[in-house]
Amino acid sequence: MAETGPLAPAGHWSPGAGVAGPGAGATAGDALTVTVADSGVSGADGTFRLTCRPAGGTHQRAGAACDRLQELGGKMVGGGEDPFAPVAKDTMCTMLHGGPATARITGSWRGRSVDASFSKANGCEISRWRALEPVLPATTV
Repeated sequence: MAETGPLAPAGHWSPGAGVAGPGAGATAGDALTVTVADSGVSGADGTFRLTCRPAGGTHQRAGAACDRLQELGGKMVGGGEDPFAPVAKDTMCTMLHGGPATARITGSWRGRSVDASFSKANGCEISRWRALEPVLPATTV
């Protein structure tokens, strides 16, 4: 996916896409493409490249984003949840709408493929988004 400036409103991907691929072992060099639309945050909308080990790419907060992913990866080893997994279909979520922001993260993390979509459509999705800040931008809602 090429890097771009601001994007048209989201809806070009299917929500609920999860993670596919082999085991969760850490490998050298995670590489993700983060696409954000309608965040309401100046400079946050667009498509950005994020690489970790070492941190870099065009992501505005690459170092902090990689630190967060490293923290989440450590929790997975201890039995925590996959940060890119969609909300389970049978989960009861509050009907709190968090705004129009949407995002998609694709690429490779910890040796496996990632293709995950994010929104702020309800309380579960808002919580999922916030768990990935600063990989995803902090929004006002």
